[in-house]
Amino acid sequence: MLNAQFSFELKAQDDKARLGKILTPKGDIETPAFMPVGTQGTVKGIFTDDIKKTNTQIILGNTYHLLLRPGTEILGKFGGLHKFMNWDKPILTDSGGYQIMSLSKLNKIDIKIGAIFKSHLDGKKIILSPEKSIQVQKKINSDIIMVLDECPKLTKDKKIISGAIKVSTEWAKRSKIEFGNNKSKALFGIAQGGLYKDLRIESINKLIEIGFDGYAMGGLAVGEKQSDMFEILSETTDFLPKEKPRYLMGVGTPADILGAVNEGIDMFDCVMPTRSGRTGLAFTWQGKLNLKNSKYQNDKSPLDEGCDIRDLNKYSKSYLNHLIRSDEMLASMLISLNNIYFYQQFMREIRNNIKNGTFKNFYKKYIKFFD
Repeated sequence: MLNAQFSFELKAQDDKARLGKILTPKGDIETPAFMPVGTQGTVKGIFTDDIKKTNTQIILGNTYHLLLRPGTEILGKFGGLHKFMNWDKPILTDSGGYQIMSLSKLNKIDIKIGAIFKSHLDGKKIILSPEKSIQVQKKINSDIIMVLDECPKLTKDKKIISGAIKVSTEWAKRSKIEFGNNKSKALFGIAQGGLYKDLRIESINKLIEIGFDGYAMGGLAVGEKQSDMFEILSETTDFLPKEKPRYLMGVGTPADILGAVNEGIDMFDCVMPTRSGRTGLAFTWQGKLNLKNSKYQNDKSPLDEGCDIRDLNKYSKSYLNHLIRSDEMLASMLISLNNIYFYQQFMREIRNNIKNGTFKNFYKKYIKFFD
């Protein structure tokens, strides 16, 4: 039976690693969880039904891109993104904050107005205010909505980071007002602060004062060293409310995820599985495999004997090598599917090890395995 309201249950801990469950009207999400990225209403190169078969529990969409295409009018006719893309499970949407950073040459920030974009498609002026971002996410019918924030590029300049916290806090307040009272959905706040412990704690405390259904760590995975990311998580994650889900945005590699789970993070998203799939890089229990490599030309073994989605376990590494060398689109489709399947198997093993109290052993075995 599906739940009428959004809620979170913390079921077990193994040191700082947490086992939990997010309950939503669209289905439950066992955590730690990985969310494949479907920026424009599709996880690139993979059929929606196949995503479901990988045991993916939730996917991510993007407010900025879906506002531009197909637009809220079309999405509204379908009742949101779920029916539009044939996905009946939860959806989380990024607010457009990441595009403020990634498309920084095409926008400027005004704390009162919002982010003023020049569309990367046709040059049209687009104003994405905190209120507009929430309105669009409601049209998308997102189950987990993110506040609009300013995500600064990697910098050691405390003045820039403090400025981003000021903007993000103000926008978080306005986002919550626009979100209103809807217990069937969730609104997450996003903490900034770069690699500075004092600034990140300041941001977290300001968000807690406003009050959200979950809390995200933003402004990481933007080019800093992995060890620096782990260190700031170690120093600040405990300041997040224990009874709410914790989300590390834009992360990452299996090792990134493992290290962040070790510091108490519950949710992750990244384009890594599909982007790697498009370049011929496969994630497997044998490690990372560059299938472009000539050593796979005569390899008759599949990527994973256990993955029968689209008969993936019937395709040899030799065949995949051939597809890559022939520049066939099927190569990226099959390897991307494998990678999403692997990521979800990896998350399942993380959850099982936390449940069994053996997470530290799993962590030690795999933290350097994919280097």
